[in-house]
Amino acid sequence: MKNRLSKAIFLGLMLAASGINAQTKAEEHKKMEWFKNAKLGIFIHWGIYSVDGISESWAFFNNYINHENYMKQLNGFSASKYQPDQWTQLIKDSGAQYAVITTKHHDGVSLWNSKAEKAVTIPANSSAKKDVLTPFVTSLKKTGLKTGLYFSLPDWSHPYYDINTRTKKRYEIKNDPKRWLQFVNYYQTQLNELSAQYHPDLLWFDGDWEHTSEEWQAPQTLSLLKKYNPDIIINSRLTNHGDYETPEQGIPVVSPQSPYWELCYTMNDSWGYQPYDSHYKTPNMIIRTLADVISMGGNLLLDIGPKSDGTIDEKQVEILKSLGRWTSKNKKAIYGTNRGIPFENFKGKSSFSETKKSIFLYLEEAKDFVKVYGLGTQPEAVKIVGDEKAKVNFSFNNENTMTINLSNVKFDQDVTVAELIFKDTPALLSNFKSDSRPLPEILEDKNSKMAVYDLAAALHKGNNLLDRSGLTSDGQDMKISKTAKTNPETLTWIGKHAEALYETGKGLPEGHYSGMSALSKDRQTVYLFVEGTPSGPIALKGIKNNIARIRITGDGSMINHKIYNKLYWSETPGIIYIDLPKERLDNNMTVVAVLLDKPVELHREKVNAIQNNL
Repeated sequence: MKNRLSKAIFLGLMLAASGINAQTKAEEHKKMEWFKNAKLGIFIHWGIYSVDGISESWAFFNNYINHENYMKQLNGFSASKYQPDQWTQLIKDSGAQYAVITTKHHDGVSLWNSKAEKAVTIPANSSAKKDVLTPFVTSLKKTGLKTGLYFSLPDWSHPYYDINTRTKKRYEIKNDPKRWLQFVNYYQTQLNELSAQYHPDLLWFDGDWEHTSEEWQAPQTLSLLKKYNPDIIINSRLTNHGDYETPEQGIPVVSPQSPYWELCYTMNDSWGYQPYDSHYKTPNMIIRTLADVISMGGNLLLDIGPKSDGTIDEKQVEILKSLGRWTSKNKKAIYGTNRGIPFENFKGKSSFSETKKSIFLYLEEAKDFVKVYGLGTQPEAVKIVGDEKAKVNFSFNNENTMTINLSNVKFDQDVTVAELIFKDTPALLSNFKSDSRPLPEILEDKNSKMAVYDLAAALHKGNNLLDRSGLTSDGQDMKISKTAKTNPETLTWIGKHAEALYETGKGLPEGHYSGMSALSKDRQTVYLFVEGTPSGPIALKGIKNNIARIRITGDGSMINHKIYNKLYWSETPGIIYIDLPKERLDNNMTVVAVLLDKPVELHREKVNAIQNNL
């Protein structure tokens, strides 16, 4: 009897715990809903570092300038042309749903009138002589944008903080615990001020790597914030606490597994305003980055760095306006979407609608058709988002492969979005039968573009249909079997691109290139199959190697490339953008050969927060 009673009590406790856990998850999901649906936010790095246009805080931490001279920038920070309503309108027009502003960076200079002990503030210590945070937050709330506040846990200028620069420490915590507790009280006082005055929706911490959760008293800090807002959202940089991941600069190759994540990303190579940093990404690159992030179920937090007078650089304004053009046209394919379908089903970027009854395909090139594999449900219609007049036909074969005809579509200058509309949530097959056709059938296809596509698709999966076919390494004197129906245009393409087809094998795994590819036998050359006319440079991610040269296969043309987001002290590779001249595009499919310094090495690690800025 006693044993049965114990079991009943245990079962009851388990059920109660299960119910509490389910309730907690439901509450968490509700809290995170606006964030998950937002997709685009704007990061604002504004502080005294904009006066001389040098690295925010790191300039003195790394001893590039001494602390005294760094802090002299307070005298030049005027905010004389600062118009917060213009900022918020620009942000809102970009399509962003929230903004995160640096209330205090690691240099310890606060934008608001902080009363915390020994605080250095813009109102009290700069030439601006005014609180510049309050009017911006007020304007944000008026426009309906969510408010995010960046807050640096370290304060390298504060006398109670233990670390001063890379080579100097003020004290060891174990030797002066009272002084450390004074600093904890200082930073928590500032968080109390921010919470009470601004009621933020999100707190964006930074710098947690310098101390442990216990030293930061992170649990107490979290409790403090929740006292003001039980639904406050915290990023992952309050040690061992936080609601979402914040990878920095590098677009993930492998999609983060967290249901909530955000890529914080600069327009050039700098967070704050630096007048000599002209390494800007184009609006096209930024829009495609947004599509990439959306397809992986995340948010893009795009950074701007205002000048010390409060104005925003024209190049940054141009990018925000270009973003606004695209987001306003494609709202339904952005906000509230979920991560897309697997790469094996569609060789590109995609997402699901909030209802899961639509699939959005993000097309970065103008082309005649696309294929979706393993689709167990046929859509009721296919439409082009933002273009009600576009007529799109589609067909299915017996292997559940859908071919969408795009020959009559007017393509967007950056990213065109095709919407597959279903009556219910579509069925996606994972172990679907390949629709790979035998070589003779492909060669007889009257549509040479379709034939070339199928050859590339089979090769990408590791099935080289031209092995032992009579193909030669240079495409001359080929012995490929022909019939009266063989399409000469397809044979010509094969001969021209023999280098990319002769004894080559399986292409890059998902995430590195938004399309089909192949590897040379020695794995030192990556062949990228480029469909149609790309809207901008080709993007290649996660290649650890150095690039020896890049050229157009069968053409001999050497072409240029640029690398963005490569930090010299980090092993994480940057993004390779390859310029492909439109006059050199092949009518059926262009192939780009990327020669590496050694056999390809792929970076497929998780993209983490940056803990260094040399």
